[in-house]
This record gives sequence, structure tokens and C-alpha cells, in this order.
Amino acid sequence: MTDNEMKFGFVAVLGAPNAGKSTLVNRLIGSKVSIVSPKVQTTRSRIRGIFVEGNTQLVLVDTPGIFSASARFERAMVASAWTESDDADQRLLLIDAQKGLDKNTEKIIMRLQQEKKKAVLVLNKIEMIQKANLLPLIEKLNGFKIFTDTFMISAKTGEQVDELKNFLIKKAPKGIWMFPPDQLTDLPNRLFAAEVTREKLFLMLQKELPYTLSVETTSYKETEKGIRIEQTIYVEREGLKPIVLGKNGQMIKKIGESSRRELEKLFETKVHLFLFVKVKENWRQDPSQYKDWGLDFNA
Repeated sequence: MTDNEMKFGFVAVLGAPNAGKSTLVNRLIGSKVSIVSPKVQTTRSRIRGIFVEGNTQLVLVDTPGIFSASARFERAMVASAWTESDDADQRLLLIDAQKGLDKNTEKIIMRLQQEKKKAVLVLNKIEMIQKANLLPLIEKLNGFKIFTDTFMISAKTGEQVDELKNFLIKKAPKGIWMFPPDQLTDLPNRLFAAEVTREKLFLMLQKELPYTLSVETTSYKETEKGIRIEQTIYVEREGLKPIVLGKNGQMIKKIGESSRRELEKLFETKVHLFLFVKVKENWRQDPSQYKDWGLDFNA
């Protein structure tokens, strides 16, 4: 394949919190590159997943959910999503078909209108709603005149996702590939490992607690016996440590075992994972945390 035959592009996946962006990116890539949980605002930074098909390489950018943000950390997440949208060759606006046109989605559409930017409309979670009920919603959304094409999919089951994938490949511009053909994400392994553990925290802990936590991979070493990983889970105050640790350390053990199994599957090797819990007050005001996630502290 010559350079002139190559196609390459960036696709930004936009949407309100919990629209299914991470699930869709993972489905399109064919491997897990972004963490998923039933809770909203799980994704904190942009995650790039990469897939190759034929002469085309596409980078799918899973962006944090766009919502009305007030706190510094939330503003940085939303700013990151819009930056990726500005730089993308194609934009997908993913909408939860059950929720329809909610306030967050409407704000995204209004901004795209103001900036005279087009997007592909992707209605997700169609397995949860009767097809006949989708037609009025599609008609209403296309009335905004910003959508070039419309797809109805289920990122969870894979229904109609191949059709969307083929469309993205067809529309990809000509260009030299930026990544090796077998690379699935541009996220370093140490950060990816921290994201996997953070996913387990979301799945296993109380409703609000995971939003106050941060995970840092403090050591990542590849050895003949596998990968040795040390991670620190930061909590904002002393009273949260017992919740993360659990009675007799059972919760942290459960989290560690689940994360280790997932990492072994993803890295295809033995993983030795060690978790620690420390108090770090106001970690969301630490500029270094923002840098690690690719966020702008001053957004």
C-alpha cells in the first residue's frame, strides 16, 4: 500500500453524560480502550482508540460528557471535549434514544449551530425503545439542520454499528497513518491501568464516592514474571479511607482482584497489582492531575 492510497482521520464522539460514548468507542475498536460504568461522567479525559481496516486508520476520540459545568474540574472536562470536536475530521453526536433531546444535548446542538459545524446524528440504545417512537425524534433533531447523516444503533448489542463503521471509513480523508497498525490506543499503559482500576471503583463503591477519588499508577515494571503495578487511590478526606478499604480490607481486595483480572486479559500477561489508599485533600485543585489527564487546569 502506497502513501497515496492511505486514509487517516480523527472522529470525535460527542454527547451528554451516559449517552454510551465509551461503549461505542470500545465496540468500534473491537477492544476495550475506554472505561465503562452505569454512572454518568465516568470519562474524565479524552481517550483515543485506534482501528485499522483496509487502507484506513481512524482515531476515535471518546470525550467526557458535555454538560453544564460549574466546578474547575468539570469545566476542564467539558473544555477537553470541545477541543477534540474542533480538531476532528468528523463528529458524531451520540444521543440516548430513551432520553431524547435533553438540556445537555440541546446545548451541544446550539453550540454546533453557532459555530456552523456539522455532525453525524447517532441515536443509541435503540434496543430499549420501539423503532416507531424513534421517527418523531429523528425528525425533530434533523430540524436543527446540523446533521449530515443519521444512524440508529445499539452500542451495547452491536446492532447497526458496522453500518456506522463503514460510513466512517468511507468518509475518512486521505492521509498518512499516525500510528502503527496494531496499536489500539495512544494512552500509555500506566495511565490505562489506572483507568481500569478507577472503573472498578465506580462499579463497586457507593453512588457518589468514586467522583471524589483519583487513581495514580506510581510504579509500572515489566518483568520476566509479568507486569508489576503499584497504584495509589487518593481520597479527599480521612473518613473516606475505611469505605474504600472495607471491613478487614475486603473491599480493596475485591477491587484489586477485579482490576488485576481485567488487566491480565487486556495486557495478555500475568499482572501483579498492589493498591494503596492515601488522603490527598483537594486533589481536584492539583494542576499535575490535570496534566496527566490531558486537561487544561485553567479552562
